[in-house]
Amino acid sequence: MTRSYRDEAIVLQTHKLGEADRIITLLTREHGQVRAVAKGVRKTTSRFGAHLEPFGVVDVLLHKGRSLDIVTQVSTIAAHGRALAVDYELFTNASVMVESAQRLTADSQDGAHAQYLLLMGALHALAHRRHDPTLTLNSYLLRALAIAGWAPSCFDCASCGAEGPHSAFSIPEGGAVCDICRPAGAAAPSPDAMKLLGDLLSGDWAGADAAEGYARGEVAQLVTAYTQWHLERRLRSLQLLERTRFA
Repeated sequence: MTRSYRDEAIVLQTHKLGEADRIITLLTREHGQVRAVAKGVRKTTSRFGAHLEPFGVVDVLLHKGRSLDIVTQVSTIAAHGRALAVDYELFTNASVMVESAQRLTADSQDGAHAQYLLLMGALHALAHRRHDPTLTLNSYLLRALAIAGWAPSCFDCASCGAEGPHSAFSIPEGGAVCDICRPAGAAAPSPDAMKLLGDLLSGDWAGADAAEGYARGEVAQLVTAYTQWHLERRLRSLQLLERTRFA
């Protein structure tokens, strides 16, 4: 039985190991999340160093190890890191994406293929500024949570199913809630914000791009809170992004 395998992957995170190596966390197309050692990658003579930067999409050959796999070959498919690293807004948004993907794929391969495709598309859109970076991030987070089974209801009542639209949004209940089901502490987003939530979740970019600034701000706060609720602990990158937004 061969112990080597080839896959496409997105570089989520890197950590120093010893004097010259790095541990690379990858989200692969077919094998879910993989942690591997890239030996000698921090040496100036390394053939791998330029390819294994966060946010990059790579073709990688890996050898299975006991606890960590080993990178034996790698080539770049899309070097998004270069475009994202020079723009702080893009960098912080991309950091939230990859940390969220890492959290969502850490314990299971269920949905990992879909998470890979979604993240690959989102990083490409972000690096090329296809849309407002905050809209791209919020759409990514909503759709990544949907893949994980936590899609918010943006129209019908998440509690009783009553037909919407509704004027309240409850994170614990799972989204829009009617007046009867509305719990204490539910948010009261504007109708435009609720529409934008639905557009971002469904990928209706014509509607999302036309949204007013106040609706975008409301949605950013809702999506941040909704993401933190379901991931159960705060994302370090999201805390950094929030400080940047309100600086």
